[in-house]
Amino acid sequence: MNQDQNAGKLYYCPMHPEVRQPVFGKCPKCGMDLLPEGTRFGLLRHMIKSPLMIVIMVVVMVAIMAAIMMMR
Repeated sequence: MNQDQNAGKLYYCPMHPEVRQPVFGKCPKCGMDLLPEGTRFGLLRHMIKSPLMIVIMVVVMVAIMAAIMMMR
């Protein structure tokens, strides 16, 4: 991107929406890549990049379903 296209664009952290910067970089709080404002499903795209995050999401979902079934 040239500077004309980059002018006026803000980047934000999907986990910390209060973190906004005029340039691409990393979140100072968690180290995640900042995403351009207006990016849809940014958190999901970030999580899919890491196989470990996918495994963690599946384990958490299975644990929640198991806990719900045990309560019945």
